[in-house]
Amino acid sequence: MSNANIFFDEQQQVFHLSNQQVSYLIQIEDGGVLSHLYFGKKVSGYHGSRLYQRLDRGFSPNLAGEPHQTDRRFSKDTLLQEYSGYDTGDFRQAAIKLRSVDGAEATDFRFKSYAIEKGKTNLSDLPQAYVLSDDEAQTLAIVLEDVTLNVELTLYYTIYADRPVVTRWSNLKNLSSENVKIEKIASLQLDLPANDVEVISLPGAHVRERSIERQALRQGLTTFASHRGTSSHHMNPFIALVAPTTTENQGEAVGIQLVYSGNHQFTLEKDYVDQLRILAGINEEGFSWELTPEDNFQTPETLMVYSDEGLNGMSQAYHHLLRERVARGQYQYAQRPIVINNWEATYFDFNAEKIEEILDEAAPLGVEMFVLDDGWFGHRDDDDSSLGDWFEYTAKLKDGGGLNGLSQKVHDKGMKFGLWFEPEMISKNSDLYRAHPEYVLHIPERVMTPSRDQYVLDFSRPEVVDNIFDQMVAILDNVPIDYIKWDMNRHLTEVYSTALPADRQGEVAHRYMLGVYDLANRLTSRYPQILFEGCSGGGGRFDAGMLYYFPQSWTSDNTDPIERLKIQYGTTLSYPVSSMTAHVSASPNHQTGRKTSLKVRGDVATAGVFGYELNLAKLSNEEKSEIKDQISFYKQQRQLIQYGDFYRIKSPFEGNETAWEFVNEDKTEALLFNYRVLSTAQPAFSITKMSHLLPEALYVDQTTQESFSGDELMSIGLYNAPIEQADFTSSVRYFKVQENELK
Repeated sequence: MSNANIFFDEQQQVFHLSNQQVSYLIQIEDGGVLSHLYFGKKVSGYHGSRLYQRLDRGFSPNLAGEPHQTDRRFSKDTLLQEYSGYDTGDFRQAAIKLRSVDGAEATDFRFKSYAIEKGKTNLSDLPQAYVLSDDEAQTLAIVLEDVTLNVELTLYYTIYADRPVVTRWSNLKNLSSENVKIEKIASLQLDLPANDVEVISLPGAHVRERSIERQALRQGLTTFASHRGTSSHHMNPFIALVAPTTTENQGEAVGIQLVYSGNHQFTLEKDYVDQLRILAGINEEGFSWELTPEDNFQTPETLMVYSDEGLNGMSQAYHHLLRERVARGQYQYAQRPIVINNWEATYFDFNAEKIEEILDEAAPLGVEMFVLDDGWFGHRDDDDSSLGDWFEYTAKLKDGGGLNGLSQKVHDKGMKFGLWFEPEMISKNSDLYRAHPEYVLHIPERVMTPSRDQYVLDFSRPEVVDNIFDQMVAILDNVPIDYIKWDMNRHLTEVYSTALPADRQGEVAHRYMLGVYDLANRLTSRYPQILFEGCSGGGGRFDAGMLYYFPQSWTSDNTDPIERLKIQYGTTLSYPVSSMTAHVSASPNHQTGRKTSLKVRGDVATAGVFGYELNLAKLSNEEKSEIKDQISFYKQQRQLIQYGDFYRIKSPFEGNETAWEFVNEDKTEALLFNYRVLSTAQPAFSITKMSHLLPEALYVDQTTQESFSGDELMSIGLYNAPIEQADFTSSVRYFKVQENELK
């Protein structure tokens, strides 16, 4: 293990966080202002090369307080800072904005003290990266104070020993005798000197999640945010800063990922001298928090990654960190089961006979788990009733002995049994709503906005969370269940709680998210044997925060293989394949109407946590045989796919072909996936070059028995042959190193 090291240079007043891969430099500037110097490739030492230059700039105010106010060359308006205040000389976007009892919003934080500790400081009631041993990391805590407001702000920096990772979060404590209102508080600020920087984001929509968008930055503001109450399909809480020349395998990249599942905001501001400020944290729109005396507020954590090996290098760092030090529980490294879900096969219209028909077809094919989806509870026959009533709909499965009988049948066939829940939602047509209409998020005297004929429970109220917990426990304590699909099929509107006073309504959205985390933590702690899978209309809450509780999530409701190429490719920019479920569904596809072969559907879905979403009884014997082969292939390659190193090779956002590969830890096995969308007349003979293999090793194609050296596969490449003259084609090649033979 290499060492994480944090050193404070008293003479230069510089903190240097470093390991064998990265360095992070912070300076205490004149007047105790905290200045950002550097984050990037490891440097052996620092001798003042980034000391911020002095220049008198018109209309940039000078530092308040003697003796600094006379130095016209020094201004917070241009200084690269670690955490900026508001209305005290810096006209750029602030990291923190507080309102005192007199109505003033000014903040001016100066250095007070610091502490360096082994290990990592834990957050309370929030998801986070962690360490298993204090030797894995070191943490720097820098305490800043605003003496006028009598509040302390602690900035936490953790550097891992063996990862190009620095985590950051902030804690504000009110030491005064008066309430202070937080109106904005960032998890992270990163100020960069003038340079050509591009930003990559992951925008999208329902059934079109996490598209890769790359853009140059111009003077002014660029914002990536969600105000939907969740991290959302529409904008993922992740960005990457890259040089214009950065590619998948070359160049520098800095990733910033928020470990949070609610409203988020990334603000990038290029100032009038081309410096760049990046802020990340809770979305300030609609947010406020009443901080009482001696109380504190913790921001969500951010995960910063540096790579000088392109986007794939950045992605690898995130994949390992999220898989190894964010995800938890007994399924963290477990081989995830192959699932069949009844949703697209039956929707709400199922009974014991229909379900048993699916089981009879699935078990002989090698499917390992059956999941009963929406419709098993309350009196749920369509999507306008029963959410919030988590008791068994006895009439549906009575002929099969109810949920217990079904669970027994599934287990008797050697399969595991899973169940669908949507714990955060409520229907007006439900026993819970009739008993407790106040449990729903709503504004008094205002008509509620429906979405999918459902509404949102007020999870900012502990009694609401307790109610849902008790209902779920009553099921889970009495029915043998191995898996839960946790869905969320609408976003938040009328974000108001009747349990809070008028001046604290800005707290509701964040308190809601804390309630979700509380319920998830209580359930996963009580039932460690259950595999929990996140789902929010597919991939609508696909983020590091949910991964802390649920090791996998639905990547998208869109199961069309051609659409999935972009969705899965974009998702891998910052999330590991072990977190990405991918299912084969019927053709024509339910979302796009596109007809595709069972082969291409399988070849896309097997590049994830694999399963099926179709009615097996409607398939021909030939199709069933093909599914059996797909399952057999996946079982053979499951460890490599779910926990191997994943590399993107050809982007679906840039051409007609897509390619990616999986490589095991010692690089002796590799899986190469190739996809082509549209056929052409007189097709070009394209080549795919593999990556991250052993240059001198001899790799044998396990189907054709052809042999190629590693550097041959990487530098010369393979023709994508034979060419199938059809739309929507794919191929998969499995290579193993020939023992005791080199080129």
